[in-house]
Amino acid sequence: MIPGGGQPNMQQLLQQAQKMQQDLQRAQEELARTEVDGQAGGGLVKATVTGAGELRALKIDPKAVDPEDTETLADLIVAAVHAANENAQTLQQQKLGPLAQGLGGGSGIPGLPF
Repeated sequence: MIPGGGQPNMQQLLQQAQKMQQDLQRAQEELARTEVDGQAGGGLVKATVTGAGELRALKIDPKAVDPEDTETLADLIVAAVHAANENAQTLQQQKLGPLAQGLGGGSGIPGLPF
């Protein structure tokens, strides 16, 4: 509702939309540079992903390597990557959530994970 019943200032609305788009782009670029970690097996396996979910590093403690039991190692790797991705999603919500709300809601916006 516009006070006084007037029409919205289209130029002002366009400027606000452009600023929000720029803020969103900056936040996405920051997420792509920010790294978060996840671990499994009490730290035997650690995964590092970007805030955008790209796997960057995987560290495996030699104690986790048992040639007779590669399934456990594989499970630890999957769990560590999963934990890192959960941390990345939390970071995405922290960085992009307020911007998405400014765009008219927190869900249903293409390209956003929430």
